[in-house]
Amino acid sequence: MKRKALTAGLVAMVSLVAFEYMAVAIAMPVVAKELGGLELYGLAFSGAMAASVVGTVLGGRWADVRGPLAPLWTGVAGFAGGLTVAGLAPSMEVLIAGRFLQGFGGALVSVALYVVVARVYPEELHPRIFSLFATAWVVPSMAGPAIVGVVTETLGWRWVFLLVPILTVAGGLVLLRGLAGQPLAGGQSEAEPGLLGKVGWAVVTAVGAGLMQYGSDGRLVLLVAGLAVLLVALPRLLPAGTLRAARGLPSVVGLRGLASGAFFAAEVIVPLMLIQARGLSTLAAGLVLMGGSLTWSFASWLQGRQTFSQVTNLRLGSAMLALGILVMGTVTFTAVPVALAYPAWIVTGFGIGLLYPTLSVLTLELSAPGEQGRNSSALQVGESVFSVVAVAVTSALFTAAHSGYWTVYAATLVMALAGLAIAPRSFGRGSFGRRAASGSADPVAPAEPAREPVNRPA
Repeated sequence: MKRKALTAGLVAMVSLVAFEYMAVAIAMPVVAKELGGLELYGLAFSGAMAASVVGTVLGGRWADVRGPLAPLWTGVAGFAGGLTVAGLAPSMEVLIAGRFLQGFGGALVSVALYVVVARVYPEELHPRIFSLFATAWVVPSMAGPAIVGVVTETLGWRWVFLLVPILTVAGGLVLLRGLAGQPLAGGQSEAEPGLLGKVGWAVVTAVGAGLMQYGSDGRLVLLVAGLAVLLVALPRLLPAGTLRAARGLPSVVGLRGLASGAFFAAEVIVPLMLIQARGLSTLAAGLVLMGGSLTWSFASWLQGRQTFSQVTNLRLGSAMLALGILVMGTVTFTAVPVALAYPAWIVTGFGIGLLYPTLSVLTLELSAPGEQGRNSSALQVGESVFSVVAVAVTSALFTAAHSGYWTVYAATLVMALAGLAIAPRSFGRGSFGRRAASGSADPVAPAEPAREPVNRPA
């Protein structure tokens, strides 16, 4: 019964973080117009992203050394407090400060939840828990726009921010009940020197990602400068060998970044292409994206039931992601029926739905006690930064090609195919993971160490 309460609390927290991520994107145009800070519009997003990178790195080691409870509840307080500040903000500057606090708190929550899963649930339940987490991210994308629209029009944009802290209190009480008596007190790792330096590299990484965001509208100097900064800073936050796809954990982190970057960069352009180039209504374009959300959720559910092996999840998921993007790319040409967009994105959503939670499960499988927080933070940092880079680069290509939709799909297809190529490397040579083969309980035996310190250059 207590584990059911814990699961409900965990899913509630993930859902709230996901809902607010989506809700803010919808409400921000209205917010910026009312507060008179259109010139600071981008900073409201990049500031939160920068804070989340720092929070993820700090929260990972904090959870390993002290246990996940302190970063979890600190994150909940920061998340709710930041939303409250943003909802009551008299100016855009105060709202950005609230967004910074919200991003930092949400990152602490996200990485602490991975450690809670690792320490409370038996390994055979990890696929099911992470399938619930994936669904908790997908559902808000379907119901959220309507909810945010109604709240904004009836109560005002401030309540888009202020309602979530109220719900966070309710979810926190359920989570508190589920956490009572669980083996979470204390850490499983010794404090290591250099943590402050790693946080510093997280700040530098966030700056590089921000430069790429601001350079995505055609300012090539900023784009190149941001990429140069990331090439120096990001490897210090990822497992050694990530950028060369070393076997084991480095490839898991790399594949998550490539798949997420390909999916989100393509998703950004899908509605624009369908509405402006192919003449679909906003509703019809939205239904295309909804189809992908539904299959993402369905594939995550299949992963939770361990319908396929881990190897199949990664290979089939990567292949379907690439196929869906390829087919959607053909829809940019008028000779291709626009109706093909629906099955294309359904296939794409199914692919990312198989990949996403499987990689979360593998991260914990490849982590020794005391390393779950560090490795989970690396997974999430890689995903966030790879996605920012993918969106920034494809946006620049789109602008350079004068609304060249095909350039976006070509670039994201390359990323998806790169993910397909490295998917088998997520397992050690001669091994297919603990549950890769049906009924197998063999431990992972990567040819290259999967547990090297994440602050070492890749």
